[in-house]
Amino acid sequence: MSYSQVPRGQATVGDLIEQQMQTLRGQYDSSSDMASVISSHTINTRMRLRAVSARVLALAVTLTCAGAPAYAVGAPRELAEMSLEELMNIEVTSVSKKTERLSDAAAALFVITREDIRRSGYTSIPEILRLAPNLQVARVDSSQYAITARGFNSTTANKLLVLIDGRTVYTPLFSGVFWDVQDTLLEDIERIEVISGPGGTLWGSNAVNGVINITTRRSQDTTGGLVSLGAGTAERGAGVRYGATLGEDATFRIYGKGFDRENTTRGNGTDVEDSWKKGQVGFRTDWGRGSDALTLQGDGYTGTIAQVGDDKSISGANLLGRWNRTLQDGSTLQVQGYFDRTRRIFPGIFGELLDTYDIEAQHRFQVGARHEIVWGGGYRMMHDAVTNSAVLAFLPNVRPLTRINGFVQNSIALHERLTLTLGVKFETNSYTGLEVQPNVRLAWKFRDDALLWWPSRAQCGRPRVWIVTSFLRTSRRF
Repeated sequence: MSYSQVPRGQATVGDLIEQQMQTLRGQYDSSSDMASVISSHTINTRMRLRAVSARVLALAVTLTCAGAPAYAVGAPRELAEMSLEELMNIEVTSVSKKTERLSDAAAALFVITREDIRRSGYTSIPEILRLAPNLQVARVDSSQYAITARGFNSTTANKLLVLIDGRTVYTPLFSGVFWDVQDTLLEDIERIEVISGPGGTLWGSNAVNGVINITTRRSQDTTGGLVSLGAGTAERGAGVRYGATLGEDATFRIYGKGFDRENTTRGNGTDVEDSWKKGQVGFRTDWGRGSDALTLQGDGYTGTIAQVGDDKSISGANLLGRWNRTLQDGSTLQVQGYFDRTRRIFPGIFGELLDTYDIEAQHRFQVGARHEIVWGGGYRMMHDAVTNSAVLAFLPNVRPLTRINGFVQNSIALHERLTLTLGVKFETNSYTGLEVQPNVRLAWKFRDDALLWWPSRAQCGRPRVWIVTSFLRTSRRF
C-alpha cells in the first residue's frame, strides 16, 4: 500500500535534490571546488531531511478538500516563476509597523516565505528559523533550542523580541522565549520576518539584537480542508485543518495538531530520557465590511517532556483580538488586545504560572505630502507565580509586573529617493522605571534595487552605515 501522494506539478524530494545538484555542477568549473560544495550541500541536505523524517521518511500524506493543494491557496504562482521586480515587491510589516515593499525597508531584514517553509520540510518553528542567515539556531535536546542573533547563544538568550501575529511571547523569568511551546500549524504560516539590529522605538523591550515576527495566513486564504501526516524512526506527527465562510463578510478556520518525538541519542548510541509529546488546537476568524476589519484567534496546547523521575508538563492558552479601521481622511487606526496563560511544571526544579494581559493602539496618518506619522501606546500586566524548589528559587516567587509605553515616529520624504525617520519611545516598567529609546534613520534609495541607510539608535554603541542591495532568491532547494 502506498501512503505518499505528490500534488500535480509539485516536485518530489528526489527531483529537488537532483535539480540542485545540476545547478551546482553548472556553477563550478573546478572539480575540487565542485566536490567541496557538493559535499557541504549534501551534509545540509541530510540534516534537513533528518528534520523532516527523523532519519527515515516512512509516511507522508497531504490531502486537501478544497479542490487544490493547500499550499497553493492564495499563491497561484511559485516564487521561482516570479521576476526579480516582483520578488522585490514582497510586502513586509515589521520594520515600520506598516505594509511596505521589502526593497524599501531600511533595515537588515530577511524574509522566510511560505514557499521556503514548504520546500524546507522542517516540522517546527525553531527548525524553520535555521533558514534565516542572521540567526544562530542550535538544538540542545529533544525539546530545547538555543536561538539568538549576533552570538552569545544559549537556551536563556534574551535579546530577541519574538511575536506571533502581534502577540509577544516571552517569559519574565529570563526575558527570553521557551521555544518548546511556540507552535502553530506550519501550513498556516504566511511568512516570518527576521530583523537584525535594535527595533525598540516601535517594538519596545527585548528588541535589542533583532525582531522575529511570525505572521499567519488570513482565514479567507485557508478555506477547505487539510490533513497532513508524517512519521519516521524518531518523530511522528499529524495535523488537520478546516476553513469555511460565515455569511458574506466573515470566514473562519479551526485546526488541531500533535506530535511525538523520541529520545535524543548520545554519540555512544545510548538514549537520553527526554522524549517530547505535545498536542495543540486553535482557531481564527476574520470579518471585514467597508472600512472595518476584525480578527479573533486563539490557541490551546498541552504536552509532556520526559526526564528521570516524574515527567515535565507544559500547557497554556491564548486569545487575541484585533480591530482595524480606515478613517475618512485615509489614516488608519488599529487596536489590539490579548490574554496569554502559560504553565510549566518541572518536578524537582521549579514551576511557573504566567498570565499576561496586553492592550495597545496605534494611529497612522499623513501630514501634507512629506510627513507620515505613526503614534500609539500600550499597557501590559503580567502576573508571574513561581513554585520554588531546593535547587532553584525566585524571590519573591509571586510578583505582578506592569509595562506602559508610548511612541511616535515621523517619516519625512526629503526627496523622492531620500527619507529621514525620527522616532522615540517612552516606556516604564517594574524593574528600571522610565526608559527612553530614540531613533534616527536616513535612507537613500540611489538605485531601484539598492538602498543606503544610516541608523542611529539608543541601543547602538555608535552609528553605522549599511548598504542593502535587494537580494532575493528565485528558488530554494533542499
